[in-house]
Amino acid sequence: MTPQDITAILQTRFAHACEIQPPNAWQVETSDMRLLALLSEDQAWLRLLVPIVPMAEAQPYLAEILRANFDRITCYAAHENLLWGVFQHDLPSLDGDQFSAALDQLITMKQAGVSPFFTSLIETKVRQLIQAAKLQGQTLETTMQTINRFYAEGVMGNMEDNEYGRKALAAWQGQLERLWPEVNPPEESDNG
Repeated sequence: MTPQDITAILQTRFAHACEIQPPNAWQVETSDMRLLALLSEDQAWLRLLVPIVPMAEAQPYLAEILRANFDRITCYAAHENLLWGVFQHDLPSLDGDQFSAALDQLITMKQAGVSPFFTSLIETKVRQLIQAAKLQGQTLETTMQTINRFYAEGVMGNMEDNEYGRKALAAWQGQLERLWPEVNPPEESDNG
């Protein structure tokens, strides 16, 4: 791939939102995304960067974010108090399909923000709750009754009998029903 190829692909995909800063930088700015493409001084390496969220927003999910770096051609990085999506590749061996795939992944990362990590963290916590409930001999029904009681008493937040409260309890029930059969306390899984 050459700098001219990068320009052509970015202009094709983003039209006038692509600003070229010859000889080694491009910037794409749309209403919902900013992308930087930078070449090393010797033009041997290309780096694509997309700011995703402020680091303060990403902080609670750092463990999940780091785990995600192992499964993708793009990765997450922290710089200047921002969480970034990053793709880095040597320019001579990069082809158009790889470049386009990296752009797609970076755009998806930006659009998702930290939502996948929040979901993963919540699922981990629900699994821990299920494991604790099963260790105490509780059933799904008694666990749900306990959660209802905690909300009613304000232990898990100030939930009044309103639409938000009903939705929260329905979400708990849905997660518990979905994950209950998958979670086994350590004693059960060691024997089976």
